[in-house]
Amino acid sequence: MDKKLANKVSVITIILNLALSLFKFIIGFVGHSQALVSDAVHSASDVVSTIAVMFGVNMSAKKSDSSHPYGHERIESIFSIILAMMLFITGLGIGITAIKTIISGAEIAIPGKMTLVAAIISIAVKEWMYHFTKRTAIKIDSSSLLADAWHHRSDALSSIGSLIGIGGALLGFKICEPIASIVICIFIAKASIEIFMDAVNRLIDRACSDEEIEEIRKYIMEIDGVKRIDSLMTRRFGSKIYVDLEIAEDPDITLREAHDIAERVHDNIENKIENIKHCMIHVNPMQ
Repeated sequence: MDKKLANKVSVITIILNLALSLFKFIIGFVGHSQALVSDAVHSASDVVSTIAVMFGVNMSAKKSDSSHPYGHERIESIFSIILAMMLFITGLGIGITAIKTIISGAEIAIPGKMTLVAAIISIAVKEWMYHFTKRTAIKIDSSSLLADAWHHRSDALSSIGSLIGIGGALLGFKICEPIASIVICIFIAKASIEIFMDAVNRLIDRACSDEEIEEIRKYIMEIDGVKRIDSLMTRRFGSKIYVDLEIAEDPDITLREAHDIAERVHDNIENKIENIKHCMIHVNPMQ
């Protein structure tokens, strides 16, 4: 994992979140928009999750030691679970507040037109932050950074709720905001569950996808001397992959020749598939 790149993205998003939170809070307060003020608090809470991501990425990037000979990659998955839970709670809070507003029939103040512009700016900035963070997360295969990207998307959705609510209120339809918030709550909950399950699968040694396994098979069979693949097992260890492999070779070749073939298979797999941390190979005589 590229720790420096992940930290760079995190610092950029922290600065943007702080600036955006302050901007929305001031405009929401002056323009009498409770929705925009709440949205500002939501953006500020994202700073906490991004700081947690930085801790997770830096801790998981630590080198192996005598106490942790397989490395620390799973630490990031633990942070991803925490972030997924934070995201779920955020979405749940938005939904509960909206339902309470509808049930109570509380009077919603009509906001100023400037709050409409602030909501549009917030949507644009947070959506850019989502794509910016997601691209990096996919590039370095960081589950916690991907969870943080969805925090930005949840904030963009929250701002869309604010925009609909403010626009509806200005047109006389005050109920628009809480209804939009309930829909947003469902989207956020779905994203948080997907992030949670991905992190759990990285902790319980789930196998790679069929496409990834086929790619590994292709690189194995590229090596001259490999007659057959007897067994191929994979497991995810945080952002990394471990491979346990049995290959069949000519029973009449020397031990040194058999070892050289296995070594070429090992190097070919680890060099061509970036996320493979280690490949263990057992050689069988071809029957």
